[in-house]
Amino acid sequence: MDKWQQFKDYNLRDVETEIAIQTKLAKFPVPESIWEEYCLDQEINDRGIGIDSEFVDNAIKLDEKVKAELKSKMQELTNLENPNSVKQVVGWLATNGLETDNLGKKQVAELLKTAPGELSEVLRLRQKLSKSSVKKYTAMKNALCADNRVHGMFQFYGANRTGRFSGRLVQLQNLPQNHMADLKQARALVKDGNFDALSLLYEDVPDTLSQLIRTAFVPQDDRKFIVADFSAIEARVIAWLAGENWRQTVFAEGGDIYCMSASKMFKVPVKKHGINGQLRQKGKIAELACGYGGSIGALKAMGAVEMGLKEEELKPLVNAWRFANSNIVSLWWAVDKAAKDAIKMRIATKTHGIHFEYQSGFLFITLPSGRKLAYVKPRIGESRFGGESITYEGIGMTKKWERLESYGPKLCENITQAIARDLLVFAMLTLKNCAIVAHVHDEIVIEADKRMSLTTICEQMGRTPPWAKGLLLMADGYECDFYKKD
Repeated sequence: MDKWQQFKDYNLRDVETEIAIQTKLAKFPVPESIWEEYCLDQEINDRGIGIDSEFVDNAIKLDEKVKAELKSKMQELTNLENPNSVKQVVGWLATNGLETDNLGKKQVAELLKTAPGELSEVLRLRQKLSKSSVKKYTAMKNALCADNRVHGMFQFYGANRTGRFSGRLVQLQNLPQNHMADLKQARALVKDGNFDALSLLYEDVPDTLSQLIRTAFVPQDDRKFIVADFSAIEARVIAWLAGENWRQTVFAEGGDIYCMSASKMFKVPVKKHGINGQLRQKGKIAELACGYGGSIGALKAMGAVEMGLKEEELKPLVNAWRFANSNIVSLWWAVDKAAKDAIKMRIATKTHGIHFEYQSGFLFITLPSGRKLAYVKPRIGESRFGGESITYEGIGMTKKWERLESYGPKLCENITQAIARDLLVFAMLTLKNCAIVAHVHDEIVIEADKRMSLTTICEQMGRTPPWAKGLLLMADGYECDFYKKD
């Protein structure tokens, strides 16, 4: 009875908390436009996306078979009771003269560069054995409904700082990419359960199964998939916000932003597979790493060193990108100042078409679409470098509620990604009668009648909303009989 009373008391507090939250948020009613977006989200979740159940079943069987073979080979080489155990493998490697504290993907790849014969073979087997992405097949099987579809894969407003959707069940947002030229052939072998042919033709079967995960999603009822996505959406949005006109010109002329970025940075013409083509990669890595204030650490995280860039090249690369994109750099610090002024002085501020306001313990950032981003209990604190920073409360990397730190470039990242989300939703509402079955950040998947035109879909998706005048959008896509990355 004591426990029963404790349970009732807990629930009482729970209800009181929910009432308090409702009272707090009553001042900020959800706009009708957001409810319209939510209704579309529910329609897509209810529609679901088709799964090739025979293909999935055989992929699981093949994976179990290949894992058993890999485990057996590792046991022969190491005499370990459980080759899946990181602790046991790390201990065995140490006993044989190879010290490491973990067996993460990057760490194993690094160890393989110097590991001698037998140790190298064990690491390669471990690499194959730890291929976790094939667990997606089991997730599909577990989520499959009687109509051969998976429903409820998208959570509305799953990312609370931008309003982007997040994935559930199979997690479409983090599927491995496919790079195989003969994807259709490999898929057919798996669907037939032909393990011998698969092993003969493909050296790394777990990797092959991993690359085929997307292909488990298939259109139903003799229809086709139309997959359409925005081209360089975040690069276009931040260029539009910042008024970085040379970038706008590149997009208007259908140019290659990585080539033009490298050309601006190094002050020479750069053409893909042409004159100074080797500089394109430096332009690309700088674009990906530096857009939101990233520096040397961001370049390293993007794999700059592994791509052949020298340590001493990294800082000059950051400086060159920032010099070539001075308006974007100005945007970072204009946003930083506007947000800080709104928090410090409790006033409404504005910069680059973005509005900032402190109200009832929230910092609200109003986007061009009219949608608001909310930061809870914002205040000005001290950064780890000793300067001023913005802090607010939210769910951090530990999945716990804590005080988080932000600053201009990070806020710009939130704003840019939030606008990209609004553009996707605008496109989805435009195409809501076209049987959308999935969407991922800047991509829409439609289960289409065979007569439906890809060109028309891309044209509709590329329409600029009334609230984003001057933003240059472009959508491209492809048709397929199973989902893939083209």
